[in-house]
Amino acid sequence: MPSFHRNDQNQASTGALMEMHEIRYFLAACQTLNFHRAAELVHVGQPALTRAIQKLEGDLGGYLFHREKGHVQLTDFGCLMRTHLEDVFKRSESAKRTAKSFLTLEEAPLTLGVMCTIGPMRFIGFLNAFRDLHPGIAVTVIEGAANELGQLLLDGKLDVALVARPEPFDRKLKVQPVYTERFGLAFSTGHPFEMRNTLHLSDVQGQAYLDRINCEYSDHIDELCRSLGVVIESAYRSEREDWILAMVAAGMGVCFMAEFSASQPGVCHRPVVDPEIVREVSLVSVAGRSHSPAIDAFANAVRDYDWKTSLS
Repeated sequence: MPSFHRNDQNQASTGALMEMHEIRYFLAACQTLNFHRAAELVHVGQPALTRAIQKLEGDLGGYLFHREKGHVQLTDFGCLMRTHLEDVFKRSESAKRTAKSFLTLEEAPLTLGVMCTIGPMRFIGFLNAFRDLHPGIAVTVIEGAANELGQLLLDGKLDVALVARPEPFDRKLKVQPVYTERFGLAFSTGHPFEMRNTLHLSDVQGQAYLDRINCEYSDHIDELCRSLGVVIESAYRSEREDWILAMVAAGMGVCFMAEFSASQPGVCHRPVVDPEIVREVSLVSVAGRSHSPAIDAFANAVRDYDWKTSLS
């Protein structure tokens, strides 16, 4: 039986580390008050259980049990340690369950950034399909402008984001193209534009224009219009895509918009040609940053999804 002195206790408190199987064997002995039955309970031989408990006593610096013939009794020190070690064991088991749920996608979080100019109706189909594949992944959707989402990614506040931009992405970001869509003019049902299959940039001239403040292609489109001498007359400006669409449907004006975003009753869309304006929506993450299984599953689902059919 180990002998404990003050120096042993100081050494134990500073250097010794308990192992979880020692705690498990100790708690089994607390339950049975018999080393033989405790060994059977944890499926080990009694000598192995006895050695583990003796090592734990050495680590902690005091006797945990009074050994008596045929059974054991907890010492006062053992009673004190039992409360603490039960808590350690429970937290360890909880951590294991959480880790298993996370790694097996039974219960895993994912924070997705979505550019506010992306039409949600087209993306909802993918989210439904993803939910069917991975019901344990809880997706939180954060909406924002393209530049804001890029910074949130770099700051670690987003796992992945769906973003499009005319300029190159930051080199710190990994970009996976998802789908492309054409820009055109959105207008109300019954507008003369509805009789045409395509439009030109010059067709916006003379129209009441609804300026989308968060449009990531607005500077690019403005530059194209200036180069062609096309004058845009803004009637209203808003950072809210839903307000812009509501005003379009009410016949208050027209606006440049990506084709899959103009998805509201009363709103029509015709692509602009000569020059054609196309944006590429990409799944963006931070290059070199380790990914959780949930992020990998999401990226694989985006890659495998039939965007062409769903966007037709």
